[in-house]
Amino acid sequence: MAKRYGTSGGVEVTDDVIERLADEAERGFDPARLRPRGRPPIGAAAAKVTQVRLPPDLSQALDERAARDHTGPSEVIRKALMEYLKV
Repeated sequence: MAKRYGTSGGVEVTDDVIERLADEAERGFDPARLRPRGRPPIGAAAAKVTQVRLPPDLSQALDERAARDHTGPSEVIRKALMEYLKV
């Protein structure tokens, strides 16, 4: 039985998978198939991280809204701030 190393992207990583990926790498990659690295920009310049403390009820409401909108909490916060600040 092949050794298991966990999962990556929902795929069980085994010695066989590693061997197949190594063979593919030795043949060379098509750069067009590679995913871009890093977070996509959300504005004209690099975004600044700002921390904020939320009481439990507001944090829960944020998580519920993000789930309802099928997005992340950061996007909900950005939209709320843009509306509040009229930006």
